[in-house]
Amino acid sequence: MNLNLGGVTLDCADPHALSEFWTRALDLEVAYKGDEFVQLVSRADRSRPYLGLQKVPEAKAGKNRVHLDLTTTDPDAEVARLVSLGATAHERYEEPGLRWTVLTDPVGNEFCVGTHG
Repeated sequence: MNLNLGGVTLDCADPHALSEFWTRALDLEVAYKGDEFVQLVSRADRSRPYLGLQKVPEAKAGKNRVHLDLTTTDPDAEVARLVSLGATAHERYEEPGLRWTVLTDPVGNEFCVGTHG
């Protein structure tokens, strides 16, 4: 197989505005900024998959079909930090060896923050 994950792209009305949240949330930097697309990359390792923000004309409707799962050793602190940046925390779940909180970014895209293992 000769296929790798290059990145994940979120649809939004204003990619430039949303990039402010995601650059601070994940310590990313802007690698490309066009009229309708912004590409964010890791400050530490540009070989990691990028996060793209793509301008679309329609408003978000319903739950995302794909979402980001972010892991950390301190999910409570990270959820609080992300909320202070403009995210909204929703449900919290727990399964054996796994717990996570569902959040939305400032424009309503769902993502999860949790632990695993």
